[in-house]
This record gives sequence, structure tokens and C-alpha cells, in this order.
Amino acid sequence: MKLIKYFFISFFIFVVLRILFITNFWQNIEHKASDVFFIIRGEREISGDIVIVGIGDDTFSTLNERWPFPRTYHAKLIENLEKAGVSQIIYDIEFTERTNIDADSKLAATIAKYDNIILSGKLIRTQYNGSIREQFLSPIPILTQTDTKWGTVNISSDIDGFVRRYDLFQKRAKEIKLSIGTIAMAQRYQLDLNSEDIHNYSKYFQIGSKYIPKATSRSAFINYFGPTGTFTTYDFADVIDDSTFTTNFEKELNTDLNIYYTIKDSLENKIVFIGLTALEFHDMHRTPFFTGSNKLMPGVEIHANFMETVLRNNYLNEYPISLYFLFFFIVTLLLFIFNSLIRPSISVFINFIFIIVYIWFSYYLFSTKQIFVPILEIPTVIIIIYILGLVYQYIQILRERKFIKHAFGHYIAPELVEELIKNPKNLEYGGVQKELTIIYVDLVSFTPYTESHTPKETVNILREYLTEMINIITENKGTLDKFVGDEIIALFGAPVNLEDHAFYACKAALEMRQRMNELHKKWVTENKDPLEMGIGINTGFVTIGNLGSEQIFDYTAIGDNMNICARIESLTRDYNTTNNIIINNSTYEYIKDKFKTKFIDEVTVKGKKVMIKIHELISHK
Repeated sequence: MKLIKYFFISFFIFVVLRILFITNFWQNIEHKASDVFFIIRGEREISGDIVIVGIGDDTFSTLNERWPFPRTYHAKLIENLEKAGVSQIIYDIEFTERTNIDADSKLAATIAKYDNIILSGKLIRTQYNGSIREQFLSPIPILTQTDTKWGTVNISSDIDGFVRRYDLFQKRAKEIKLSIGTIAMAQRYQLDLNSEDIHNYSKYFQIGSKYIPKATSRSAFINYFGPTGTFTTYDFADVIDDSTFTTNFEKELNTDLNIYYTIKDSLENKIVFIGLTALEFHDMHRTPFFTGSNKLMPGVEIHANFMETVLRNNYLNEYPISLYFLFFFIVTLLLFIFNSLIRPSISVFINFIFIIVYIWFSYYLFSTKQIFVPILEIPTVIIIIYILGLVYQYIQILRERKFIKHAFGHYIAPELVEELIKNPKNLEYGGVQKELTIIYVDLVSFTPYTESHTPKETVNILREYLTEMINIITENKGTLDKFVGDEIIALFGAPVNLEDHAFYACKAALEMRQRMNELHKKWVTENKDPLEMGIGINTGFVTIGNLGSEQIFDYTAIGDNMNICARIESLTRDYNTTNNIIINNSTYEYIKDKFKTKFIDEVTVKGKKVMIKIHELISHK
């Protein structure tokens, strides 16, 4: 039954937390944590197969040209790259508008000469009359009529503005256009774009022998190799600066630098991405490394990171969601059981270790296995369930205190109830052997009294008598065991340990005797027949605890010493004593230095063959 309760509470926690973890707020936090992993892992070695030709601030000062550059410059760039023997040229610059017809024709003629060039376009979205219209913006026809391939360069960011995923394709209605990175991989493996070797599966995107794991329906994670500047970048102006081209910078120096020839050999067999790297073009993005370097990354370098990831099969994978959910629920269940049972002062350290181990394990999977698992979800679960465990245990303690007060408040002293609440383990469930002192108090000739008085008179005087006696017992830290008719059975030393339990029992007996004398005088003045009582006291081991059946049980004591105490009390009828209080020798040994006593006799009691010594309890010393 308790396990079922744990199960349903854990399931409720699981559902509530899963709802929390799909919110944008939480996704932002989780993204930041994954960014930290990138920064801790740091830069990784790249293959060197990919380089970037960037158009940056230095390009404009060197060429002294306004943007867009004449397309003859791009024709020149392509010719120089092809002469250097590059393997691919991938443009992250869109030629979507016509310019000078001669320049456009020159660029088209140059592109037509080679089969390793990829141009770029994009999917644009515009809002019109409350609806969103989509259309593909492609390179001008003169550039693509030679069967030159083009791909999209759309870059999608997460809700916090960081780019962590790469769009493999863009989709408009049923039309799909692959991105420049995807087309570049297909071209590299000489695959037709309509080939069955290019296929979009639910969890993977296939390009020949490459199976790229997807992060969403149309994107894959980018396993960044470092911050901005990780890939070798050449300036656009330097690549076109050969013996047939004079830059503005060379004119100012009145000399020919011809920088192209110094970098030509380093371009051989390279995959070349061409893009804008100047800030004013607004093609700059935040990536996981932005937090560490505080530098934006140009879009062209994001494309380069994706292609490097695919070339090296260095994909980032998400842990299977179904297995993770199962793991998440099992962890939730086990943590709730653990935190409900273990003391918070201990569990706080163990939970802290759990958090450290899980975060280390998450980083291990990321850095060595390239697997993404939610980083902060499990630590958050640990913290929340630790707090819930505190609340649960607090509620249990309140219930336990309420039970103890209800169960014991009527027959043990209030200070003992509080002590029992502080240390509930003192209340043993089941029977245990324990040494304590027992008091039996019985009214003398009570049966004839009941026969000669009305029930109302009997009940009233009995109530007054029992109330006074029980008050004295509880004031002396005793526990009422039970009433048996007019008989009172009290225990000293249970359920809470009580040093000098024999002392308190004897003290209570003398006070009871004194109070009985006062009641006796009171009853006489009220013209009531007085009562008389006998008290027996015994110290010894008994079996004490919650005893009884499975349906009904009671906190009580049983054993030989209980019976001996009852027999000792009955001896008060046979011996003439000062206070009608007889104690066993075992009790006498404990209190002989504190009370005045008198040896009475050595007797046998019913059911016992061994003789016992009995003493009269007279007063305090």
C-alpha cells in the first residue's frame, strides 16, 4: 500500500515537472547549460579541409568598393580559386537581383565552366493581411540555367537568439530546397539530388553513406569546433589580387603585392565557403561559444561548422526520449522513496553527490560520446524531491506527534508526552524487555461499598478518587497502564526512559496516601462513607510495548513482575502498616537511601515458589 502511494505521488511529480521542462523558460536555462559544456570542452582540432573566404572590413578598405561588388570580382574570385585547385566553392552570398548585364553574363559564363560551384538562395516569409506568405528567393536565372546547383542559407535560432541547430532544408508547401551544406555534401559524393541516396527519415537525414541525426524535423545539431575564427579565413581582396588585378591599396603604395600567389598553394583541394564577415551586413550570430568569447559568428562559418561535423561523422545525438522518460520516472520514484525515509541531515549530502555525479556523467556523454541529455532536469528533480521529502517527513512527524498525543496524552505526564514526541523511537512497536517500577493501587472492600450505595454515588466518588490518584501519577512521570474496575495499574520508566523510576514510584505512592487521607476527611465532612486503599510496588523486568491482536492493541506491560506486584498489593490486607504501602525487596534496594522503610516479612506469593522480602514504605528520609 505504501509503495502504491509512493508510485502515484512520484507519477504526479513526474507529470508536473515534465510540463515545467517543456516551457520556453526552462528550455532557455537548459540551452545555457549546454553552452557551458561547449565552453568547458573548448576548441577541437579541425581537419583543415575547409577554409573561408570572407568579405570583411579590410576587404572594403583594400578594394575601395561599395557593396555589392561588381560581379566581375566574383568571376575573378572563382577563376583564381579554380586555378588553385580547390575541390568545392560554396557561396553564402545571394545573387538574387540583376546588375550590369555584362557583369552578370561574365559571372554566369565563369560558373558554367565548372561543376563544383554551389550558389545560394533563401526561403523568405512575409506577412500579408494577417497571413504569412512564403516563397523561395533563388539566384537570377542567368546563373542557374547552366544547371548550377543552389541551396538555402536560412539560419534558425533558438528562442534565446542562439544558433545551435542547422537547417538541412527548407520546405514550402510540398516543395523542398536543400541547404547549401546539404547540397555540398551531395555534390561531394556525386549524388543526384533526386537520388534515393538522399532521403529525409523521421530521425535521420541520409546523404549517401552519411546518416545525419536530426534535432527537429528539418534540422541537426551543430557540433561547433570552436568560437569565431576557428576556420582559416582568407580575405576576398587577397584571393583576387593577382598580376591581372590591382587593388586600391596597391595603387596607394604604387606597387604590386599579388597576394594571391602567396596563398594559392594553401587553397589546393580545399572546400571553400565564401561569405560576409563584416558586422554591418548583420549576418552575425550568437553560438554556444559566444558566452565565453563574446564574439559573434558570421553565418558562413556556421555553414562551415556543419560541413566539418558531417565530414568527420562528429554528430551530436539526443538520448532516445522514450528511454530518457523511463529513466526520469524511475529516478523520480527512487528519489522520493529515498528522501521520504532518510533523515534530511544525511540525505542532503547524498543528494548533493547525486547532482555532481549526474552533471559529470552528462558532460562525459557530451564530450566523449557526442550525446546530449538534459543537463539540469535531473539535478532539479533531486532538489525538488529533497524539498518534498522534507515536507513529507514533516507531515509524517506531525501525524506521529498527533498520534502520540492522542494515544498517551490521557495517561502519562504532559512532559513525558513531549519527550516521547521528541524521541518517538522510545515507543517500541511490539514487545521489548525493560526494567521499570510498577504500582498496583486497589480499593479495600470496594465490592461491599458498591452494593450499599447507588450507582450514581459509586460512580461519583470513584471518579473523584481516580482523578486525584492519576494526577499524582502523571505529576511524578508515571504512565497509566490501565484501570481494572477500581484498580489502578501504573508504570514508571516506560514508554520514556526514566532514571530513578523506583524513586518516582515511591514518591507517588506516598503522595497518593497523603491525598487519600485528605479525601477521607473531606468525605467524612460530606457525610459520605470513606474509601480505603492498598498500594503494592515492584521493580523488575517486564515485556512492554504495543501488545494485542492485529485489530486491537494497547500499550501495556505483561510478565511475572506484573503478577508479583498485584500479589504484593493484596498483602496490604494481611499486614498492619503505617500507610498501607508494601514494596518488594527489588524496589527497596533502589530507594533505601532516600526513603524510610521497615522490613515486614519474607513471604511466598501465589504462583511463585521463591520467597521474597517485603518492606513497608513509611516516608521520605
